[in-house]
Amino acid sequence: MGKNRRRAKKWAQAHLPILQSEFAVVGYGGVGGARRALSVDNVQAEGLAKASATASASASSGDELEVPASMLKEMSGTEFVTYATGRQNVAFMDVSIKLFRWYNPLYMLGDFAVSMFFDSWPVPVERVECTAYSFDGKEKDLVPAPSAVEKELIEQRTKGAANSSSYDGFVFAVVHKNCMRKLREDRYDISLTFTRDNPKLPQWATVMSESAEITDTMLTADLIKAVEDAGEDFEYLIITDQPLDKPTKLDETTPGKRINLSLRLPKSGSYTTTMPIFTYFLRLTDRVVSAAHFRAEVVRKLRNTRDEETRKLRRAHEVEKSEERKLQAEKVKKEERDRLLRGMSAEEQRKFLEKERERETKRGMKKATRKG
Repeated sequence: MGKNRRRAKKWAQAHLPILQSEFAVVGYGGVGGARRALSVDNVQAEGLAKASATASASASSGDELEVPASMLKEMSGTEFVTYATGRQNVAFMDVSIKLFRWYNPLYMLGDFAVSMFFDSWPVPVERVECTAYSFDGKEKDLVPAPSAVEKELIEQRTKGAANSSSYDGFVFAVVHKNCMRKLREDRYDISLTFTRDNPKLPQWATVMSESAEITDTMLTADLIKAVEDAGEDFEYLIITDQPLDKPTKLDETTPGKRINLSLRLPKSGSYTTTMPIFTYFLRLTDRVVSAAHFRAEVVRKLRNTRDEETRKLRRAHEVEKSEERKLQAEKVKKEERDRLLRGMSAEEQRKFLEKERERETKRGMKKATRKG
């Protein structure tokens, strides 16, 4: 497990500076940032390229940055997690670092061997998965305000369309083609998209989107460059408002807006190539909040897709309720029949059951006649 701890710590050392520059709190102990969390104006003024270069230099400088013990939490021998919050437009962010079973080489070799013979068994990969959860205009519900004054300040900051963190719900993804099939099979939200190759992207990457207008809005030059820089270590970047699993209940259709990033951990141990896409991911919510307000025609199409799923669930719910009512009525009828039989003499029971059989016979004959 020592090797995995070192791998997780090295990731933290490389990414702590950019995380602290973006979030007020990083980790589970209230670790403050080196400077305050950036606003949209700060991001636009500094530029993605400059921030990425700064973070990349830190990632490759070799300096032993001290990582607070509270930054990483060891969930198991192969998984380490961290958390960040305190940023405009982002409620919080989760990071999961998944590593090989270096502490048990036999099991690790077994995983690789099985994956060679069974397509259903994925090839083991060391990766980092990040999820940023959007405020979507719900700051006053999600941000704890100790006093009425602070609550009022939050409401003032988010009041008006220009300051709102809400945006139209949609699904958009840039995906490595090796991951495309599994994502479409495993994720309900991705099943709502269409796959279109884009000449601006590398040949090994593709776009999965609900609309061409969404693609034109979200596929920026900075994103394309960051994907190219990450190369084969890039797996996917997904903007979504839909659940991972297909909804089975009405309350599961409630939108949950978030952004997912999945990267393989570079074999070289240097994060210079993946730092630009990680930095872009951290600030992508700002882009979404400012730009993801589409034409009425596009919004109507998106809403119709979601409403259709809701209608299907409502119909299924009504059928289920109808079946429950039918079963309950039959149960009451049976209980009443049993109560009547218990109060009858043996002769009365015989006559009652005989009449019941006659009614069943006549009912069966009528059904046969109608079929004929």
